[in-house]
Amino acid sequence: MITNDKVSFEIEIKKVSPDYVRISAASAMALRMRSGRFSRDFKFGGINILLNYDNGCLADCGYCGLARTRPGAYEDKSFIRVEWPLVTMDELVDRMAIHASVMTRLCISQVTHGRSHADTIEITKKIVAKVDTPLSILCAPPVLNGERLQEYKNLGVDMIGVGLDAVSESVFKQHRTDVPNGSLSWENYWNIINLSREIFGPWKVNIHTVVGLGESDKDMMDMFFHLFKNQIFPYLFSFNPEPDSRMGDWEKADIKRWRRIQLIKHLIEKYDLKPEALEYDEKGNLIKMNVEDDKINKVIAHLDKGVPFMTDGCPDPSGEVGCTRPYGSYKPSEEYRDFPFRPASDDIIQIHKELALNEIMN
Repeated sequence: MITNDKVSFEIEIKKVSPDYVRISAASAMALRMRSGRFSRDFKFGGINILLNYDNGCLADCGYCGLARTRPGAYEDKSFIRVEWPLVTMDELVDRMAIHASVMTRLCISQVTHGRSHADTIEITKKIVAKVDTPLSILCAPPVLNGERLQEYKNLGVDMIGVGLDAVSESVFKQHRTDVPNGSLSWENYWNIINLSREIFGPWKVNIHTVVGLGESDKDMMDMFFHLFKNQIFPYLFSFNPEPDSRMGDWEKADIKRWRRIQLIKHLIEKYDLKPEALEYDEKGNLIKMNVEDDKINKVIAHLDKGVPFMTDGCPDPSGEVGCTRPYGSYKPSEEYRDFPFRPASDDIIQIHKELALNEIMN
C-alpha cells in the first residue's frame, strides 16, 4: 500500500503537459516572466508554447535539438538553439490575460508523443477561455487525423502549421526517422497537410520549410509554387545546426543563397512570378532569374522596405506578421537571417550586397 502511494505521488509531481509547458525565452520576456532584452529594441508579441514530457519527443530528426537520440537529458535540450523555460499552464494563462494588449499571436507546438493530442485539447480550452489572441497549432502529423484536426477548429484554433522542413521526399527520408508506430513519413505528412487545407480553408495552413538540409534551389522553388497554388503559406527557416545533433557539423546555407530564396519566395507570393522565369543548372542550382523591368522596380521598392527579408509567421488580427520568432534561424551573436522587425537602412544596404543580383539577372 505504501508502495502504491509512493508511485502515485511520483506521477503526480512530474512537471509535464498539460499542467506544465515550455515557452520560448522571447515569450517569457514579453509576458514579464523573465528579464532580458534583445540586441535591438522591437515589439514582440508572438507567444510560443511547447508541450513537455519526461520522455520527450519520440521522433528523431537529424537536425532537431529535441531529437530522441540527441545526447543529454530531455529537460536540458535546446530547441532552435534557444532556451525554453518550464512554466505552469495556469500561470501562463493568467499572464497572457494580463498582457493581452502585447500579444499578437499564440502558437502551441506539439511534439511526437502519444499524449500530444489530448493535452493540446486541454491547453487550448484553457487559453480560449481567457484569451482572445489568434491561436495556431504547430502540429505533429504522426499523432493526428482529420477528426482531431476538426476538434481544434471547433475549439477556436484558426491556423494549422506543419513542420515539413524538408522540401523533397529524398531529403525528408534522409534526415527524419520513423517514430515507433511508423507514421512519421512523407506520405503521412502530406495527408495531414491536405486534410488541414480541407478543414481550415485557404491561407489557414502553413508549412515550415528549411533551407540547407540538402535540397536544391529547384526543390525549394517547386515547393513554393505548389503551396502557393494550393493557397498554403510556406514559412521559411534557415538551417541552424544544433550542437551534438546528427547534423551538428553541417554547414548552414550560404547567405547569398538564403537571401535569393527569400526574395524569390516574395516574388512568387506578391508578384505572380512564374516557374519559367527561373533557370537552373543540371544540379538544380539557380543560375538565372528573368523578370520584367517594371516588376523589378516594384521589387526594389519592397526591397527597400525590407519586407521579403522579415520573418515568416502567422498573422496578427490586422494581417501583419504576428509570430516573429527571434533567433529561429541564427544565433543572437550572428547577423539577422530573417528580421523580426522592419530592417533598417543599413540592413538594406547589406542585404543588397548579399543578394548579388547582377550575377543572375541581365
